[in-house]
Amino acid sequence: MRFLLNASTLALVATLISTPASAEQSTSQVVAASNIDWGYLNPLRGDKSPGAADLWGNRTTDTATGMLVRFKKGFESPPHIHNITYRGIVIEGQMHNDDPTAEKMWMPAGSFWTQPAGENHTTAANAETNLIYLEIDSGPYLVKPTNAQFDNGERPLNLHADNMVWLNSSDLNDINAQGVQTAYLWGSTADMNGSMIKLPAGFKGEIKTDASEFRAVVIAGAVEYNSSEQDKAQNLSAGSYVESTGNFTHTIENTNDKTATIYIRTNSKYQVD
Repeated sequence: MRFLLNASTLALVATLISTPASAEQSTSQVVAASNIDWGYLNPLRGDKSPGAADLWGNRTTDTATGMLVRFKKGFESPPHIHNITYRGIVIEGQMHNDDPTAEKMWMPAGSFWTQPAGENHTTAANAETNLIYLEIDSGPYLVKPTNAQFDNGERPLNLHADNMVWLNSSDLNDINAQGVQTAYLWGSTADMNGSMIKLPAGFKGEIKTDASEFRAVVIAGAVEYNSSEQDKAQNLSAGSYVESTGNFTHTIENTNDKTATIYIRTNSKYQVD
């Protein structure tokens, strides 16, 4: 018996055959801080608004997003709330984020905080240059007046850099390289999670991952970055961004005399060798 296949059937067969192979392919993206396109967090306020740049996602839509936000010295917002919870990591400067009646607690580079949806607060900046990484799990990112405040059951966290707990190894990830430390920030290996790693001066090694989502932001220092998808190594300073999907190896070297700190958001364990 002979079966005749028309063009549509052949196309469907080809798609079904090729899908598993393409799903296993690994991809990556690298965005150097020097190549970031800046806009405004609130475009209607123009240069009175903090500067903002999405590293991944889109803060104006219903999706997870990671962005950079920069503030001028002396910036202080009026009391306000957000429709969604966000996390912040200080990259440069001194930041304050708390209840409007709280005294200023200036958080330096490497500090971490969470701001629950619906909670009234103010944000202020105190250094000549102030830069943070801000992350949301859903969007859009909106600012609303205090009379719209509500309690979503979460509580805020302000973690000063001096109070960060750094471990040489943990159940969260496999740290096999000497001198590398990790700090757990949120989540668990069963789902999406966030952590930071410190790479000492002179470090030369690899971060290996097979996660469907792996995102890394340079928080402090600078590194030389390379991978199988790069023509040559790139210098990534604070604010630079790297992502990958699938089985992937990120080659990193810290050629500076200072420790480099990297924030990692992922839904699987990673290994540092």
